[in-house]
Amino acid sequence: MPASPSSSIRAARAALAVRLRELMSDAGLDGKDLSARCRWHPAKTSRILSGKSVPSESDLRAWCAACGANDQADDLIATLRAVALMYREWRQAHRAGMRRAQEESLTRHQETSVCRAYVSNVLPGFLQTAAYATALLHAITAFQQTPDDVAAAVAARLERGRLLHDPRHRFVVLIEETVLRYRIGDAAAMADQLGHLLAVMPLPAVSVGVIPSTAQRTMWPLEAFYLFDTAQASVETLTAEVTVTRPRELADYHRAFAELAKMAVHGAAARALVTAAIDALG
Repeated sequence: MPASPSSSIRAARAALAVRLRELMSDAGLDGKDLSARCRWHPAKTSRILSGKSVPSESDLRAWCAACGANDQADDLIATLRAVALMYREWRQAHRAGMRRAQEESLTRHQETSVCRAYVSNVLPGFLQTAAYATALLHAITAFQQTPDDVAAAVAARLERGRLLHDPRHRFVVLIEETVLRYRIGDAAAMADQLGHLLAVMPLPAVSVGVIPSTAQRTMWPLEAFYLFDTAQASVETLTAEVTVTRPRELADYHRAFAELAKMAVHGAAARALVTAAIDALG
């Protein structure tokens, strides 16, 4: 079973705490001394050093000043921001609308040679049509109660689809059969989306496997996740995107993907399941 991605976040916070402890030690300070110099309660220092509390950027600058290590502040702040990006709340990411997040996702895909995607809820963005994406992003915007810039966000999302025709990129996708049946938008939108899926399946850069709902499970259905080369995994939850970079956890996700792939059908068998889903729309 893949480890919880939250362990990557805990490990990153712990590593930051270790660096702060080393600065304090190098300056010959204990927790009480540092707290006095920073003018905050010793309990705050204790929480930061234990990893239970995440310091702010101003906290880090105060810490470095107290230790006579102002030259370390910018690097520590960069580390703090990297830790923050490991767990990104959707509402925070979409606070000004969804377009920016879609553009950031495009950049990440452009920088990736092989993207592996396992989906158990909706089709991946790079396979979506305009109507499907519009219906989905409208639903997400309404649920999150964030600004509605769906038209711009959809345009940015569709840019990812161009990468399917770029020989520098490869997309390996595993889709639970139920995803083909979940109706996002009306019947016409779903029929168009599934027809588009059939059209891109033969592309040289694309491999699509469908896990039949009748498959004997050797790996249970998981939350949707994306593997970007061997560098990181992105796990999507209801409220947040979790970025995994810890080698042991990345290995777990790659292993899970391999196990899920064993249950998938490809080629004519996969196309038959997509066609059956289209027929079921009536």
